[in-house]
Parts: sequence; C-alpha cells; structure tokens
Amino acid sequence: MTKILIVGGGYAGFYTAWRLEKLLNPGEAQVTLVDPLPYMTYQPFLPEVIGGSIEPRHVLVSQRRHLRRTRVVTAEVEKVDHARKVATLKPEHGDAYEFSYDVIVVTAGSVSRTFPIPGIADNAIGLKAAEEAAWIRDTIIDNFNRASALPPGPERQRLLTFVVVGGGFAGIEAFGEMRSLATDLLEDYPSLQFDDVQFHLIEAAGRIMPEVTEDGAVAVIKQLAERGAKVHLNTQVTSAVDGVVETSAGDKFPTDVIVWTAGVMAAPFVKSNTDLPVDERGRIRARADLRVEGDDGVIRDAWTAGDVSAVPDLSGGGVGGFCVPNAQHAVRQGKQLAENLVATLRGRAPKDYYHENLGAVAGLGPWNGAFRSGKIMLVGPLAWLAHRGYHGTAIPTIERKVRVFTDWFNTFFLGRDFVPFSARQHPRASFERFASKPRPKPAEEPAPASPVTDAPVADKADAKPAQAPKTVNRPTAKANAE
Repeated sequence: MTKILIVGGGYAGFYTAWRLEKLLNPGEAQVTLVDPLPYMTYQPFLPEVIGGSIEPRHVLVSQRRHLRRTRVVTAEVEKVDHARKVATLKPEHGDAYEFSYDVIVVTAGSVSRTFPIPGIADNAIGLKAAEEAAWIRDTIIDNFNRASALPPGPERQRLLTFVVVGGGFAGIEAFGEMRSLATDLLEDYPSLQFDDVQFHLIEAAGRIMPEVTEDGAVAVIKQLAERGAKVHLNTQVTSAVDGVVETSAGDKFPTDVIVWTAGVMAAPFVKSNTDLPVDERGRIRARADLRVEGDDGVIRDAWTAGDVSAVPDLSGGGVGGFCVPNAQHAVRQGKQLAENLVATLRGRAPKDYYHENLGAVAGLGPWNGAFRSGKIMLVGPLAWLAHRGYHGTAIPTIERKVRVFTDWFNTFFLGRDFVPFSARQHPRASFERFASKPRPKPAEEPAPASPVTDAPVADKADAKPAQAPKTVNRPTAKANAE
C-alpha cells in the first residue's frame, strides 16, 4: 500500500486529504496528515472574529472529525530527507522520531513576514490564528473598560489608540472590523466620545488593496475616513519600542495594540530543513501540475501546493508569473493535487493547474465591504453581502457552515456580544487566589547561646612578659639513622 505523507493541514493540505478520501479506493493508499494543530483555520473569517460576529472556535475545522480515513498526527515536521523518503516528526510531548513514506505532499503554508524593526517582535501581534483574533477583540473591549475609569490624559489616549500595519486585504478587513467594533462599543460607554478613539493604518506603498482597482481603493479609504479611521500611505514603521509606534513621517502613536499584517512568507523550515528545491523567496519550486521540480526536472514522488509553493499561474494574472498566496488558489490547488496524485498512482498523466481569479471580496464591518470581479467594482453593502455569501459557502463542511450562519443570525437579531474573555489567558488565577494552602511549618527557634565568661586578667604588676614559643626539633631521617 502506498504511504502518502501530507505536511501541513491548512487550506491546501486539508483539501488535498479531503479530496483523496473521496478518490482513493479502499486499500489503495494510506494517507497521513501531520500538522502542529489538530484543526484548519479558515483565515478569511478572522476579521469577523475580531468584530465579534463569529465565535473563534467556529472558524476552526477539526481534522479528525472531517478526515475519517486519514491518519492525523499532531506534531511538527522538523526535517524532510526526500532522498531517503524519511521525515522527522516531533510531537509536543515526547521524543522526535522518523516516519517513512512513499509520496510526500508539502503544503506547509506561510507565516507572518516581519522586518528587524525595534519593538515589533515584542509588542505586535499577527493575524494568522484564531487566538490572535480573539486577543485583539478582548483587548479592545478591556481597553474601553479601563479607559472609561480614567480622566482624559495620556494613559486613556494610549488605551484608545489602535494601529494596523499593512494595507492588503487582511489588514484592511481587520482595520474595518476593529473600527466597527469600537463604534458600537461607544454606545455602552457614555464617558467616552467618538473622537477619543483613534485608529491608524500604516502602509508603505502608495495605495491599499492592490487586488482592487485604483478607484476602488480610494473609495475604501474615503469610507474609512468617514468612520474616523486614518490611513497613512507611503509611510513605514521605524520603531515600536515600549508600544510607541514611530513612523517615517515623524508621527508617534503610543498604543498597546499593534496588528501586523504586512505580508507573509513561505514556512521557513522548507528552505532550512528539507532537501527539496526552493526559489529565492524560499518557496518550493513547482511545475504547473503541482509536482516539485528541480534543475534536472521533476522530483519523483514529491508534490506541493498553497502558500509554500511557487506554482506557475497559467492564466497570466499572477505576480511574477506565479499564483498569489491566497485561500482561493490554495483550496483549488489542493483539490487538483489530489486528482493528479491519484492519476499518477493509476498510471495516468497529471493535469496542469489552471484557474482564473474569480475576483476579490473584503468585509470592512457590518454592511461595509469591497468587491471586484473583472471590471465590476463595488464598495458598500452589496460588496459586504458578496463577501459573506462567498466565504459562507466556501468554508468546508456543512457542520461549520451551519455554525457560522447561526452566529450571523444571532448577531443580526441580538447584536454583538461585548463580554470579554481575556481571563482565559490565566485560567487558574481565581482558583489560586482563594485556594486553601497548607500552613507553613513554624520556624524552629535557635538554641540559646552559651554564656560567655571573660577570662581573668592579671594585674599589671603580676603580669609576666610573654615568652616566645619553644622550638621543637622534629627528628630527621639522618638523626634516626644515628
């Protein structure tokens, strides 16, 4: 039986395994998926987690529940030695071990790309995981609670200042949802005014959202400005030490919420810990049929897809001739990869991946969005409905679709839930505070010191001069011999 190893359980990895389960005959192959997390994160919904429209767990798709015929291993892949067809797996608890395979599929995805800017690593947060989105939401609500108890001043202003770095889709969507959440929160805090809350988006380029038209990007900036959010173009972050964001324009924004969405890069381990060929950006080199390609041609029994790969864009719409790293390509590449892999197992030729971009949709908060498909560009409520319609049907499994639509239904009729749950970061704090603890043993009392008696001192008249000590001559070997 052919042993297939899938490295990474994100969009491409999950959909590859999901499709393989439908295509493979019983006993034809054994599929193993390895990922440090036991679920796939549907990242397009993370901004709505920030806004409170979707519960964090509902954007997570359980691998074990929905991949019944796939062996799921929760571990990190530390190394891939394709020459030996062996991968080194490291579970969270326990020792690393080697796992042999016949065919490997590398879909390790991407990570946030940062730069060596002072303070960013210590004070910023990304937006690639549900826990990051939940933290941003809880911190905004907690900051409103703290600020409402303070008089106007620098500390209150710091708590009510929020910064997003990066003007791509992820950054703009997060920015819009954060601004919308803050606007709704103000209704419950009469001591705070609209102008007290400041939102700054910093983008190094001269425009935002390169996936939409220039006019569309300008319309989005105008809409955000009307909602009290400021967009700084052609501006770079130069420092974030102690939570004070400094920009190349000379501005300073003290804050404790810095959301970093300034790009992604391929998972670094594929370049450092595998023997698979990569390009100058650290992406695995791939053919259009999703097989890994080296200088001498196809690498046998090696496949790749998603953000970690450099797949040629045959439609001509990709940047630099390659498919852009987004969910739309990753999902479709995963499905195509599964079909091609099964075809090669059965002696047929694989097909090239070809997909014209369907367009781009972004949610900017309830009833605000941006949509582009071909020459059609929309900004406003219709674009927001298009965003929800597309992603509401795109999230995998009926079970997850029902949960997401239920969240939207509840939010529409009941409003957002503004209860923060930041205490979950320290779940034992309350228990430890009031838990009964054994009384410490009483310290043993030291034994009483013996009384000190002064030695008698002779009278001066009777005192004798001190004598030098007598010298004792020890016998030597020569004396003993005599």
